[in-house]
Amino acid sequence: MPRAVESPTSPPSPPFSPRHWPMWLALGVMCLGARLPWSMQRGLGRMIGAFALLAGTSRRKAAQINLELCFPEMSTDQRERLLRDSFRDLGIGFFEFARAWWGSAAPMRRTVRIEGLELLDDIRAQGRGVLMVSGHFMTLEMCGRLMCDHLPLTGMYRRHRSPVMEWAVKRGRLRYAKAMFTNDEIRPAIRHLKQGGFLWYAPDQDMRGKDTVFAPFFGVPAATITATHQFARLSGCAVVPFFHRREGADYVLRVGSPLKDFPSNDAAVDSTRVNAAIEAMVREAPTQYLWIHRRFKRRPPGMTSPYGKR
Repeated sequence: MPRAVESPTSPPSPPFSPRHWPMWLALGVMCLGARLPWSMQRGLGRMIGAFALLAGTSRRKAAQINLELCFPEMSTDQRERLLRDSFRDLGIGFFEFARAWWGSAAPMRRTVRIEGLELLDDIRAQGRGVLMVSGHFMTLEMCGRLMCDHLPLTGMYRRHRSPVMEWAVKRGRLRYAKAMFTNDEIRPAIRHLKQGGFLWYAPDQDMRGKDTVFAPFFGVPAATITATHQFARLSGCAVVPFFHRREGADYVLRVGSPLKDFPSNDAAVDSTRVNAAIEAMVREAPTQYLWIHRRFKRRPPGMTSPYGKR
């Protein structure tokens, strides 16, 4: 049967059949974890991250390879330390996701620092939309929620295979986002940008089946979707880097300067500029980036995957 049409402003109907009960149980644990004190969440998160480092063999290996490719100038000890710290932040990120969806952001609001909002004033005055480009960091959800206190953000995401997770993710994000578009809802997203809306998008993962080019990321050819170029070309929006990171228990959000003369006539050139912006974000908070993603799994002709066969 064809999928029912869903609204970008409301979650799908939740499924309750018995085969989904294990996922509901996991979400229940996550929901309870969202209500723990923030200091306890950080402590438990570090423990979870340490366990994941030991137990998650394939993802640990992927992260090690990514760090070797992206930071060849580092010593082995430096990369191992970065690997351990990234899994620590991965565990803390579990609670950041949970708190953003089901908990309170009050502790974060008291100490958050936001920079660069004034850069959006001229764009707003022109009636142009804004595509806020970021990367897949573990702080993504919480920083998105904090930024929504100041901007009417919408988001774009990849639909989840699990209908329970699809319901949970969309319901959680719609607590603070104005709307959520799937990565198949291109036309509504472009229409939103044409109307002067704000769209938050993270184009730093290898999306098979999408229009891609190979553009350098930390000097390594990476399959990069050209959606940022296409959004700007079709909607006339400004493309603005959105930096975000956690400093201890506090958060720093920064709106970067809009990319000048964007888009060009070359999707590969534009994709390279977008990757460079995301690389700058990673260098500011390297432990908080999602290194476990196999970013370089697709390679240019003649090059083999650095991850080997799965």
